[in-house]
Amino acid sequence: MLTTSLKWTTRDLAVIADDGWKRHEIIDGELYVTCAPHIRHQGAASKLNTRLELWSETTGLGQAFQTPGIIFTPTDAVIPDVVWVSQNRLANGIDDSGHLTCAPELVIEILSPGDQNHQRDKEFKLKLYSRHGVQEYWIVNWQLKTIDTYHHSNGALQFGSTLLATDTLTSPLLPGFSTVVGSLFQ
Repeated sequence: MLTTSLKWTTRDLAVIADDGWKRHEIIDGELYVTCAPHIRHQGAASKLNTRLELWSETTGLGQAFQTPGIIFTPTDAVIPDVVWVSQNRLANGIDDSGHLTCAPELVIEILSPGDQNHQRDKEFKLKLYSRHGVQEYWIVNWQLKTIDTYHHSNGALQFGSTLLATDTLTSPLLPGFSTVVGSLFQ
């Protein structure tokens, strides 16, 4: 008996009807569909994006984007909550449809409730972003008001620390950037 493994591709995504309420992502050829996030989830993403964009405008080093499409390969296409990309990577990292085709230096995912959502962001996307050269990955838990940071080292994203509401978020990737974690959840 011949068994084949059918994988979802970006070509398949192009024919799925967009109902405005669901996000479709492919990781290793597996399709993941999630509903529109909680308003607190969106609030934290918006605040992070705004702070990163203000820092970017001051430094001129790159740009922040909220919910961009990233196509790493035909079987790896995701929509993270926030990314920051340097000007160098942006120069040649956008396709004709406006999707990123390069790895952003920083990817931020805001956790949605549920074990499957946590597994996707903490395991599957962590591996995906490691494989494709993301330099930092922040996993934000708006319910606990924490941020887990990961930094690229020895060929993979490695856990750095868990920041609490009273901690200040900084990054060696973003010189001079800082924000109090708790302020992102107000």
